[in-house]
Amino acid sequence: MTRLMPALFAIASAGPAIASDADVSALLLRKTEAFSDAGPIGDGKAMAALADPRLIFFNENGDRATREDLASITPGPSTGVTTHMSVTDWDCQVHGDVAVTSFIDKAARTDAAGKTVVARYRSVETWLHRGGDWTMIGSETVALVDDPEAIAVASVDDYVGTYRAASGMTFRFARSGTDLAATTCGQPPAVQKAEAPDIFFTPGAARIVKIFRRDANGKVTGFVYHRAGQDILFSRVA
Repeated sequence: MTRLMPALFAIASAGPAIASDADVSALLLRKTEAFSDAGPIGDGKAMAALADPRLIFFNENGDRATREDLASITPGPSTGVTTHMSVTDWDCQVHGDVAVTSFIDKAARTDAAGKTVVARYRSVETWLHRGGDWTMIGSETVALVDDPEAIAVASVDDYVGTYRAASGMTFRFARSGTDLAATTCGQPPAVQKAEAPDIFFTPGAARIVKIFRRDANGKVTGFVYHRAGQDILFSRVA
């Protein structure tokens, strides 16, 4: 009897099998895909079913929503546009009863004429395991900005020079082969591309644009550093 007791105690105390991190990741990926698919078709009930009652949720516009807000979403009027969602760049880190996931949602929208436009959104979500199920307790999404199509300008030499803001911050633009390159704050030169005449962006950072200004004679006198709706004026240093 004494030899059997330790073995029986071990079996009784083992409890249910704990899912591996890989199993949790696969489950949350399926839940995430279901949530993403429900959004474009206005299936708010399906979205709310995956959420915790105390969900903190922010969409790509910075708007906050509760689980009740999600549940109230209904299909809108038919517009002839179809949306195909795909989840990419998936990562899942499990910390006991909490898991943090990150991924990119690709939304391919096709209109009635057959033209497709793809938008990308980066999300980080937190899930809680409770009552035998995983529910979303937090979500934050940002829209990813793709580089616009670059065009050629008549002469990059028009923009070469040093520019200073009222704060004392300076930008220096120089020719780099056939391109324009910008240097600021001791950083290495960054190639600039034009998306329109006098409007330049840094490849990979298209949220920021530099809008050059000219005087009545067509000479470049400065530029506006435009980022997230905020402008900083830089004047050309003589």
